[in-house]
Amino acid sequence: MFPAELGLHEFLQILWYLLVAILLLGYFILDGFDLGAGILYPFVAKTEEEKAIVRQSVGPLWDGNEVWLLTGGGALFAAFAPAYATSFSGFYLAIMLVLFGLIFRAIAIEYRGTDTKWRKFWDGAFFIGSFLPALLFGAAIGNIIGGIAIGDTLPLTGGPNLGSDYTGGFFALLNPFALLCAVMGLVAFITQGAAWIALKAPLDSVVRTRAIAARSILHIVELVVFVLVSLVAILFVVPTFAPERVAAVFAYVFAGIFIVGWVVTRLFITKGNDLLSFLGVNVGPIALIGITATSLFPYLIPAADNPSGVFTYFLLPGQDVAEKGLTLFNSGGSELALLAMTIITCIGLPLVLIYHVIIYRTFRGRVKVSEIEY
Repeated sequence: MFPAELGLHEFLQILWYLLVAILLLGYFILDGFDLGAGILYPFVAKTEEEKAIVRQSVGPLWDGNEVWLLTGGGALFAAFAPAYATSFSGFYLAIMLVLFGLIFRAIAIEYRGTDTKWRKFWDGAFFIGSFLPALLFGAAIGNIIGGIAIGDTLPLTGGPNLGSDYTGGFFALLNPFALLCAVMGLVAFITQGAAWIALKAPLDSVVRTRAIAARSILHIVELVVFVLVSLVAILFVVPTFAPERVAAVFAYVFAGIFIVGWVVTRLFITKGNDLLSFLGVNVGPIALIGITATSLFPYLIPAADNPSGVFTYFLLPGQDVAEKGLTLFNSGGSELALLAMTIITCIGLPLVLIYHVIIYRTFRGRVKVSEIEY
């Protein structure tokens, strides 16, 4: 649903659509291996020393990585407030579970090394606090791709848009496609975690040996699940997929990136190169977010009762249809607000990137058993 003319306001709305996607991508890449390491924690680490190795691999980094989630959520609120309101009202219970999971995970990482009386409890909190967000993030994306049940929104030129009420229930979010996407996200995160532990654990440690075995198996499972999700999406969720439409071309490109990245990464895994294997498995989340963003464009939240499927939203400039979903054009902020946000981002984002460069450089290399406390 494009306006007849694309001016500065519309350009800023498109820009912030891309920026929100980039911020969320930054979170899925950087905090993805944290979550994956937490899920693998009880399986690759058995002794106190082994558990300390896993915790130490993510301990100095996890809090900085979560900044991208906060920034992405804040950007969505500021740039597309109606979409933020609709999505948070629809996913309220799921979002609360994610927040509680992230809180318990953070507390577990900080307390596990010092609170000897509650060690088993903190171990469980670290696992559950990593598992729940990893599972629910994928389910949320699956629901958005398939569309959610929402009420009417104001038309494109009908004045301020306050969003739409979510008209479905919690269990409506647990539909088969959303659950399949949840598995996709979960497998991708765990694969990242296995690659990270293999990269950070001492060379001669059994933790690294277990992580390498998990990385090899999970990498194959990730491809299988990706193919399954793609087939289900094309055959059942978006049956009117038309490759000649504008954004569909980019969805194909990102799907190709996923496949090529998987093949190249498989070569790195076979050769036992931990650094390139870790970098390679992160191509998966990049491609998945790219597929999602291009598949939805220009929609932020499509309506579930649209009978024609998500991929019919790929319209050429000047075309228009009456839809109930929230687009970046009918839910975007004012031109002044988006312009101010752009200026602030040009200042703040480089600082965040510099911070990450410093912190990752400071804690580069493998965990040294002689330096950890457990």
